[in-house]
Amino acid sequence: MWTFLVVFLTVYTSMHAVFYYRVHVLLGERKGMALAFTVFLGLMILSPLLCRLLERTGWETQARVVAHVGYPWMGFLFLAFWCSLAVGFVNAVLWGLHRYAGVDVARIPQKPAAVVVLVAAGMLTLYGAFEASNLRVERIRLETEKLPPDVPRLVVAQISDVHLGLNGREGRAERILRAVRAADPDLLVSTGDLVDGAPHSLEPLLPLFQSVQPKLGKVAIVGNHEYYVGLQGAMDWTRRAGFTLLKDNATTLAGMLNVVGVDDTWKDRPETESGLLRSVPNGLFTLYLKHRPQVCPETVGLFDLQLSGHTHRGQIFPFSLFVALMYPFFNGTYDMGEGSVLHTSRGTGTWGPPIRVLAPPEITVIEIVRKD
Repeated sequence: MWTFLVVFLTVYTSMHAVFYYRVHVLLGERKGMALAFTVFLGLMILSPLLCRLLERTGWETQARVVAHVGYPWMGFLFLAFWCSLAVGFVNAVLWGLHRYAGVDVARIPQKPAAVVVLVAAGMLTLYGAFEASNLRVERIRLETEKLPPDVPRLVVAQISDVHLGLNGREGRAERILRAVRAADPDLLVSTGDLVDGAPHSLEPLLPLFQSVQPKLGKVAIVGNHEYYVGLQGAMDWTRRAGFTLLKDNATTLAGMLNVVGVDDTWKDRPETESGLLRSVPNGLFTLYLKHRPQVCPETVGLFDLQLSGHTHRGQIFPFSLFVALMYPFFNGTYDMGEGSVLHTSRGTGTWGPPIRVLAPPEITVIEIVRKD
């Protein structure tokens, strides 16, 4: 956790420094404005930590105020950082053409460059807010010989990375559950990071989740953010919301379907994962819930469908390029061979900034059909 905080603060501060360098020219010689701007940036750097601190000490209203300012700013800052780098790259190319090719071109002046960064980042932030609210339903159809003879079809709905917290509350939950009800699934699964705030502050959301009661119930696993906010409290809230929580264990639902869920971890655990998958009855379709889209080679062939999340498809482009390097199976559906399929959700909510750019949120609806 401390390593994460040090890395986050270092990277986030560096992004603010680049942004300040690009736009401070607009302040001119007004030292008071420059000082106020610097203080504001400092507060924004600390705002994610301040949110957590205020929430944990019971200052929920104050925490929500900070969150409603700090997290949208984070999204804007991310985009402004990349826009700043893009302007810098263009100026570097223009300088190179002038210096080495003798082309008579001038670099973009500082003030127009600053305006371009602010306008572009602002427009992308507005678009990102729209995209984050544009929940999509992704559909997958799998044929199998592993359904019982009297069960021609099962429908599973997957939500992932909902991040219920200071920003993601009633509006987000209602929108998601409305889409779940429309899908009319036999089973609802959550593949981690459902809770991302103090569980006591999420009490008003419990009736919303409790009201959704698919025929085969609701099953969840924990993600890394449940650990960040306090694992035991997050698990208790998830159970009270009506989910059966699988944490390195398995269950068979109504003699129709095996569901195996593993704890969140950075590393594969061949003995634990393969042992769990072998513990369920053979001959039934096996649904494998694992927060991170990592496929342990020893498990291929032991599950029929692995459902994962975690990556958000980068959430804000171009972070998707870096996420793809870390997680090769970072978005969509993959045939792993030996009858095993992996689907990685883009996530149903947002972490931190309430925006998405080229990574719209999704609910996944899987139709499992008996092959004749």
